[in-house]
Amino acid sequence: MVDEVTRWIRDNAHHLTTDEPTAPLTDLRPLADVVRDAQVVALGAAGRESRELSVLAHRMVRLLVEEEGFRTLVLEGDVPSRIGLDAYVNGGPGDPRALLSAARSFWRTEEILDLVEWLRDHNRRHPRDPVRLTGSNGGVRQAPTSLDQLATIERCLAEDTIRWQERTGHKVVYWGGLAHTSNGDPRTLSPSPTPTTHRNAGSHLRARYGARFVSLGLTFHHGNVPFPVPAPPPEFAEAVLGTAGTDAYLLDLRAAAPTAVRTWLATPTRTRLIGPAYDPGADADHHMSGGSLADWFDAVVHVPEATPTRPLRHPAGAE
Repeated sequence: MVDEVTRWIRDNAHHLTTDEPTAPLTDLRPLADVVRDAQVVALGAAGRESRELSVLAHRMVRLLVEEEGFRTLVLEGDVPSRIGLDAYVNGGPGDPRALLSAARSFWRTEEILDLVEWLRDHNRRHPRDPVRLTGSNGGVRQAPTSLDQLATIERCLAEDTIRWQERTGHKVVYWGGLAHTSNGDPRTLSPSPTPTTHRNAGSHLRARYGARFVSLGLTFHHGNVPFPVPAPPPEFAEAVLGTAGTDAYLLDLRAAAPTAVRTWLATPTRTRLIGPAYDPGADADHHMSGGSLADWFDAVVHVPEATPTRPLRHPAGAE
């Protein structure tokens, strides 16, 4: 089966030819067919501190804004208005490095700064049709201690997005972690420190929007994010996704496929999750399970090797 799946991936993958955030979007244009009818598109990264996945997410945001009419970007994990970022991208004052220095750690990167500066420049050029920057932390005030609290956070992440979308009427891009954005009803995360199973934000968004919610999984085979991450165990989906070659690619999981491929896509699997508590010596323990690729995602963007994001440099004059 793996050989047939590999052939199908190679035949249907749209190769992504650059990792420069400002490069032309020609290689990403097939994404438009995946998202054209969507009201909310989720970009879910397997590792928040991967430069390649961050740059690809930035480029996908550009495509969605510039060519598909999306007008809000939700950054998961914090609230941009709290630190002045939404005002900044809409022409407000401030040093973006200083503003980002008050954000969550996974926002404090040069890659996020590039995105913020692009949003500000885009809005300067389109003052009558700006892009808004918002976010959600799921109402978190302290670390959750129970399964009910974890499930509540996921519901709040979705409800914050739904309320914003309904109030503004905007088409929304939601950029976050794959564990939150996938359509998991439920899904299991391991470890944390023991496996936990509950419904996630992506499933609430799918319940609200149906086919107008599009879930994109941003995955990688091996690399450093910033921990050294080996090649995936054979039971992980990335082990097969990685057999398709050495280029990054976009793959529409809804495309026509032979029976063997559809069976593979619908078979329960595991996909890796790299968070702040990752242990390279127990790589196989860090994963999401409880569903299949076809359950979780409408399409995947896969890169063969991930390297670390660049830590945000201090603002001018700061020590």
